[in-house]
Amino acid sequence: MAKYHGNIGFRSVSEYPADSGIWKETIVKKDYSGDVLDDTRRVVMTTDSVNPDLNITVRISIVANKYAMENFHSIRYAEYLGAKWNVISAQPSFHRIILNLGGLYNGEDENESSGTSENSDS
Repeated sequence: MAKYHGNIGFRSVSEYPADSGIWKETIVKKDYSGDVLDDTRRVVMTTDSVNPDLNITVRISIVANKYAMENFHSIRYAEYLGAKWNVISAQPSFHRIILNLGGLYNGEDENESSGTSENSDS
């Protein structure tokens, strides 16, 4: 079984500036380790695209801390093989969360908050 180590992106919504009524979505990156359970690559050919879309079917089991268990519903992406991949489902299990990855994550990089990366110990 292959090992996993990488960033997981959690969606966070906050009012910015405070009491403005303007809500902003940011991504909070956290570092996690675990195991790669399944790893399959798939190329999807569509008639309206010149280049095929690359999808993966990967299941990753991460060792979850309190933050991950309380916010598993907000997981948006997982970094894997040098790219960010959409998390299409997250299944909490005792001290672990099983993530199913799909296509490439197309989230905006400017939505990522610098300085919000934290160690998985928090």
